[in-house]
Amino acid sequence: MSRLWDKGAPLDERVLRYTAGDDHALDNRLVAHDVRASIAHAEMLNAQELLSAADLDAIRTGLTDIASEHARGEWQVLLEHEDGQTALENLLTARIGEAGKRVHLGRSRNDQVLTALRLYLRDAVDELVERTQAAAAALDELGSRNASIELPGYTHMQQAMPSSVALWAGGFAAELRDDAEGLAQVKRRLQKSPLGSAAGYGAANLPLDREATRKRLEFSTVHEPVTAVQLSRGKAEAQLLFEIALVMQDVGRLASDLMLFYTQEFSFVQLPDAFTTGSSIMPQKRNPDVFELIRGRTATAQACLLEVMSIVAKLPSGYQRDLQLIKVPLFRGIDVCLDTLGILPAALAGVVFRKDRIRLDPSIHAAAQANEMVVKEGVSFREAYRRVGQKLKQDPDKR
Repeated sequence: MSRLWDKGAPLDERVLRYTAGDDHALDNRLVAHDVRASIAHAEMLNAQELLSAADLDAIRTGLTDIASEHARGEWQVLLEHEDGQTALENLLTARIGEAGKRVHLGRSRNDQVLTALRLYLRDAVDELVERTQAAAAALDELGSRNASIELPGYTHMQQAMPSSVALWAGGFAAELRDDAEGLAQVKRRLQKSPLGSAAGYGAANLPLDREATRKRLEFSTVHEPVTAVQLSRGKAEAQLLFEIALVMQDVGRLASDLMLFYTQEFSFVQLPDAFTTGSSIMPQKRNPDVFELIRGRTATAQACLLEVMSIVAKLPSGYQRDLQLIKVPLFRGIDVCLDTLGILPAALAGVVFRKDRIRLDPSIHAAAQANEMVVKEGVSFREAYRRVGQKLKQDPDKR
């Protein structure tokens, strides 16, 4: 198998396995985006009279067919390919001949990979935003169908002030919509086109038109100067994973509340049987496994962010092979969040609040009573606070 960097010397297979790692498998999700960028690059080369019209037609047709076959599952990027870029170029060359060897002119795997990755991440951000908003809508629906049900509001794990299911669910919905805005803002960095920066220092002696590929690939701007491109590696990825960590933190806290409400001591809610599991030893048990794993996977999201930031920290300028390792935590973080947001709306649709089991302690209205005293009697809040506290102390039944 010929590799893009092959110099003719034999390679120890242990080196290939160690350096490629899981990269070949991970690149399968980038194939369609890599093809799109490669076609845009070839069209630019043709416009700059660096590639003939016949070669362009062959490249465009060949890559389009190869991408379609990959989408149908007819081939996959394998370890022997090393990575998706090698797989595509070798498949293309085998299919169209010498023209396939011309597509890499003015490119490095560095800008090729990063272009495909940013195209993929733009789509991933759109999907994450959509699913986050869908989870917020599911919380709106949960609040709406339980609008009349009061709920204790807690501070320090004690009943503090009166709330409601609608207010509780609305708070989480509002924060998820805020998270969706944060996710969308990641595109500021993803909208810079790295194509044409090559290995980080441009393509010497070639009249590349980076603006042309920017337009074809619908980036907002060309990433300049070329030396900034490799310095940017890991920043958009970390920003995305940070926003993912915030989403997972919010749904983790939501899950924590629901599991507390589900305990026999609270019994505020019933969870749908389709989203709970049983015990292997205790016949009576229904376990809130989905919500437990939502809570637990907040740790996964945070770990993915830390891993990416740690990989990039203290690297010198220019491309370093360490940057390849970003893909594993990046894709894992995206998948964990998408999977969580994918199941959450359906799980929330089956949550039932048990109005008959929810009790508000009479003392929960103490702050309201103090405020009312201020309004009606004109005393200071501190005096009202003292009087209400004294009254509750003297009447234990109202505490």
